[in-house]
Amino acid sequence: MLTGEELAYYEADDGSILGLLIRDRADRDFAGMAFGPDAKLRFRWTSMTDFFESRELAHDALEKLITSLLDEPDEFHHQGDEKGEPVDFFTPVHSPEVLHPDFQQVASELGFFPARGIIEHMMRWHEDLDGNFVEQFQSTAFDQRIWELYLFAMLIELGFSLDATHAVPDFIGTSLFGSIAIEAVTVGPTRRGAELVPPPPVETEEQMEAYLRDYMPIKFGSPLFSKLRNKYWDKKQIAGMPLVFAIADFSSPGSMIHTRPALERYLYGYSFDAVRDEQGRTVAEPVKIIEHRWGDKVIPSGFFNIPESENISAIISTTAGTISKFNRMGILAGFDAGDVLMIRTGTLVDIDPEATSPLLFEAIVNAKGYHESWVEGLNVYHNPRAIIPLAEHIIPGAAHHHCDAEGNWTTTAPRFHPLASSTKILGGVNVAKALADFEGSAIRFGRIN
Repeated sequence: MLTGEELAYYEADDGSILGLLIRDRADRDFAGMAFGPDAKLRFRWTSMTDFFESRELAHDALEKLITSLLDEPDEFHHQGDEKGEPVDFFTPVHSPEVLHPDFQQVASELGFFPARGIIEHMMRWHEDLDGNFVEQFQSTAFDQRIWELYLFAMLIELGFSLDATHAVPDFIGTSLFGSIAIEAVTVGPTRRGAELVPPPPVETEEQMEAYLRDYMPIKFGSPLFSKLRNKYWDKKQIAGMPLVFAIADFSSPGSMIHTRPALERYLYGYSFDAVRDEQGRTVAEPVKIIEHRWGDKVIPSGFFNIPESENISAIISTTAGTISKFNRMGILAGFDAGDVLMIRTGTLVDIDPEATSPLLFEAIVNAKGYHESWVEGLNVYHNPRAIIPLAEHIIPGAAHHHCDAEGNWTTTAPRFHPLASSTKILGGVNVAKALADFEGSAIRFGRIN
């Protein structure tokens, strides 16, 4: 990142060798780098061309280099520092009746070929410090492990080098912009013994409001409070670093699409009513929340006001930490299933200061102009009482939210910031025709009537 500007990426026809064309930032000359699979099947640098004055000469030299490497034995790319066997996410380690149904679907169905492709290759870099990641990914904790894989991918995308020597907290990363420690948290379904307790109905507006006002804040509060009691900030390996809890909602199928407001209410202890000011403009008026009550459960509102929460720099969350994200990113990475079309629909922030509802969007993931990043849609909720504040520039590309003790809310967000989305998978589709029917655009927008 400091010395070379990445210009273009290539691969051999069989995908066994990867190439990178770079320009030296200081000398402004060009070179090509080649990457081959090491003993753990991770693509790593093995050789490069000379430097050239033109991009074209470097490109031609890189093409010759990749062609020559096809004749080398596999051992040519081994580095000598590999330990253990290659990570294999999809070969079952359990009997069929033990496998998680979502894992079985991802591992076998054509519509999830892009997700399989990107997970299989990229996650060979994931270090299983606990020793049970693959086993749980396939059985009892599919959603939780997907959430951790998302966080891993997001941190790598942002240029973090991860500490592979400590299992606690889940991630310790250092980038050119600073360091961060992250502990993953998930909200699971309510259980009574071995029995799953269904969530309350949300069929009416009143039911949905109660669900977001009290039920889900309590659901978010339970795992966050449990994590707080572990006192991760006392760990020597993260001394002086901002500590962040990364929470994802898997309390019921698709629940994360709706529950962002509930998390915001619980973290800061405020809700907001849309009112008109003296000039007739729509403004948000903060309303203080004292507690959340559901049945016989009562918790105080405002996680950031709990004693010792000042040791938590921020809470991060996104509705996109699911297998659908990996499916879309797999398409963008070139793991195309051919006749599988993906249509993404959702809501995003309306940058109009007078807007009281989000924009709608619809996108063809397969379209040439479609773009998405891992950090897209990530929300960072900063703790106003943090002992070690989290600088916004450490997580670029996310939406950063601040709320003070009086309920004054400020947000800095990218121009395109999805709030929630869903992805429809259509098999057996003429993708070229579908793209033409979409009027040649990768994405289109609309407003809620």
